[in-house]
Amino acid sequence: MLSHLQIKNYALIEHLEISPDSELNIITGETGAGKSILLGALGLLMGKRADVKALYDQEKKCIVEGSFEIEAYSLKGLFEELDLDFENPCLIRREIAPNGKSRAFINDSPVTLDILKQLSERLIDVHSQHDSILLGDSDYQLDLLDAYSGSGNELLVYKKAYKEYKTTQAQLKKLEEESISLKKEFDYNSFLLEELSEAHLKEGEQEDIEEKLAVLENAEEVKMRLSQVSTLLNNPDQSLIAALQESHAQLNPIVKFSASYKELKARLQSVQVELSDIADELEIQEEKVEYDPEQIQLLKDRLDILFRLHQKHGTQEISELLAIRADLSEKVENVLNFDDKLNRLKKELVLSNETLQEAGQNLRERRSGVIPEMEQKIVKLLVELGIPNAEFKVSLEAKEATANGIDEVEFLFSANKGFELKGLKKVASGGEFSRLMLALKYILAEKSAMPTLIFDEVDTGISGEVAVKMGQLMRQMSKNLQLIAITHLHQIAGKGTSHFFVYKSDTPDRTVSTMKKLSQDERILEIAKMIGGENPSESSIQSALELMEVM
Repeated sequence: MLSHLQIKNYALIEHLEISPDSELNIITGETGAGKSILLGALGLLMGKRADVKALYDQEKKCIVEGSFEIEAYSLKGLFEELDLDFENPCLIRREIAPNGKSRAFINDSPVTLDILKQLSERLIDVHSQHDSILLGDSDYQLDLLDAYSGSGNELLVYKKAYKEYKTTQAQLKKLEEESISLKKEFDYNSFLLEELSEAHLKEGEQEDIEEKLAVLENAEEVKMRLSQVSTLLNNPDQSLIAALQESHAQLNPIVKFSASYKELKARLQSVQVELSDIADELEIQEEKVEYDPEQIQLLKDRLDILFRLHQKHGTQEISELLAIRADLSEKVENVLNFDDKLNRLKKELVLSNETLQEAGQNLRERRSGVIPEMEQKIVKLLVELGIPNAEFKVSLEAKEATANGIDEVEFLFSANKGFELKGLKKVASGGEFSRLMLALKYILAEKSAMPTLIFDEVDTGISGEVAVKMGQLMRQMSKNLQLIAITHLHQIAGKGTSHFFVYKSDTPDRTVSTMKKLSQDERILEIAKMIGGENPSESSIQSALELMEVM
């Protein structure tokens, strides 16, 4: 419930603070005195659009702050979901700076307007005669039916099943679209994969082929030069190896005189061994080199294959072609396995739908189970509210699954005897809507803790005993929830447990709207004025006392 409201620098309000009680709070005042300003300020707490033009003083910021007792609302889960600290009371504040910048806070933590709306809609429910159009909306009617049936748990289970079903459905659709796209490319990808596979590519083979081809194409020169080098090393007349052997022998007698000589001898010996090894390798390599036109052609053909593949795929290295081959193999394999994937996901969708339908059926049973009782109570209340021939039915028809269930709900109503029941959009007048909404809110208040309910002149178009009955219903409702009623009717004002009066006054600079809580005597006089005019008679005062049950 709203325990305290503070408004600063908003519209005609310079500074206002009120503390509504926990039951029926009445707000009255002259037309144009600013009762609607209060609703505008509460609208800011509910996340509605802020307008800098609404600032009382354009040089100062506007602040609207509400303190709410929330212990009974089971909101700890929502606070965790919104990543907010749960505190009771809960403080909600909205600020509008002169530059138009708007900020919102919950328990002094800055929040987005979306988060503010999610919380405030669980704390405040504003209903005016103009808002009655909501009652004709199917989704709104379904929300009312769910609230009355207490189907919160069933709805939660259904929503989870619906989310899983839609997720699986989206995955299947995506896979089917991918399948169509991949199958279009399948033949071409298969051809490319076969071509690359038949090439039997090996890492580094291109460099190896190019080297072999260079040797074979220059075999004569390579063989000649290898032979010449071998001759230089082993020529009997002028052999480098023989010269090294001679040098080695010359040093042998003097190595005993110096370690340096011994080291030089060892180095000459090492060079001799290395040159001998080189000479042997030269002979081996020279024997390997033979001019082979057939082998040359085979190597050229292989290079042609590799170059053609590089050109086709825009590559330069064998490793790149191997990566393309692996990717093509995966794509082709995906297409070949797609039917298995699709069939598996289709089975998952069937199972998911079965779970969804079962959850939907449980939800429907919970909803349909309370309909007869709901219809009976609404008709009884409508008769008491001055619609003696009222008929009210709740139609619940099966439909394709949506986020709210597998049911299509429609409230059917007839205010006059002999007239066919029709949807609310077609048959109910503004006054009838207001009374029907009051009846619905009344029966809902019996079921669970509801947000602070604000009625903005929903009594328009009624009078007499019907107005008295409406006031009595509001008073009874307020035993289960906090109710704030803006009214022009004395029959309703007299039933309040607290009464606030809105009035305007003129300062030297401008008009100011303010509000005060009336004392018992002030209440009697105000209600008497509502009955008999500005100068109420004794009988008007007596009537006020009777309405207030103060005798």
